[in-house]
Amino acid sequence: MTSRSVPSQDPGPGAGASGETPAPSPPSTRGDGSDSDRAQDHRLRSVGNTGSGGADRTSGSSGRTSGSSSGTDGSSGSTSGSADSTIRTGSGSERAVRISGGDRIRRADRARQVADILRQQIHTGTFEHALPTEADLAAEFAVSRNTVRDALALLKDERLIERAPKVGTHVAQRKYDHGLDTLRGLKETLRGHGEVRNEVRVARRVDPPPAVARRLRLEPGEQAVYLERLRYLGDLPLSLDLTYLAPDIGAAVLTHDLETNDIFALIEEISGGPLGSADLALEAITADAHSAATLQMPEGGALLLLERLTRLDDGRPVDLEYIRMRGDRITMRGSLFRPADASDWRLIR
Repeated sequence: MTSRSVPSQDPGPGAGASGETPAPSPPSTRGDGSDSDRAQDHRLRSVGNTGSGGADRTSGSSGRTSGSSSGTDGSSGSTSGSADSTIRTGSGSERAVRISGGDRIRRADRARQVADILRQQIHTGTFEHALPTEADLAAEFAVSRNTVRDALALLKDERLIERAPKVGTHVAQRKYDHGLDTLRGLKETLRGHGEVRNEVRVARRVDPPPAVARRLRLEPGEQAVYLERLRYLGDLPLSLDLTYLAPDIGAAVLTHDLETNDIFALIEEISGGPLGSADLALEAITADAHSAATLQMPEGGALLLLERLTRLDDGRPVDLEYIRMRGDRITMRGSLFRPADASDWRLIR
């Protein structure tokens, strides 16, 4: 049985955002980053499963197209569901794989790719105020205008851009870089962007949780000093810091100005020497109701949780922090180098 495909309806650059499309046209062959172009470059040979009587059967599609194609991203019609295909291994044999169909999925993939690049350009100041037009972005990324609209919608949801008819697309806000390759406090990190100040919410001696006591190598029954600070850049709340300090260092820290100083600078002044190293873990979490209200951000918004254990130059741990940073205003950035002795260039065949 011969399978037929339904040609897409490409609205072209002049189509409106409503998704209305003109009459069906032949499958697109233009270099618009379309799925059909890419599929021709990367097509896997479809192989049917042989059932009784040797009939060919393809999973989910059976050689039929499902409904009409989306016709919104310059691609040809696609089959619904999944298909059984094969790839050739290094030994020359073939093995079956499952691949998913659907122009919508591939269009969403392309929109994320465009959004990732535009997001970085926004953060690095490529666009001073306004972004290029939809038509210019479509030409630059070789995608349809609808794909560009999807990418811009992602950035708008992140509150990075603002869009309005007859006004265009403009940068709404930028993020601040926080380095990962040097040991610095927030005030040192954001020097040049404005004044960092601290709202000290808690500063007292506490009986630390056992896990904290072990990390700080405290003796049984030994107390720690606990600090909770809401940290601002100007009037913008950026991070909520929960800090446990070794008792001798912490007791001295409590006698200093905590509203304008970084803890790192105070520790070095008190200890009479530089900090040495830190172990850190960074993960993404969502803002609970309390953290969201404190940081003036939406509940469920993105937070970066940094756990950092800092040691003096002699290796003694003195500072354990749990720092919640606004994911919409801070980007963690660093430079990494691959050690020569760790390289393994051997390929698995």
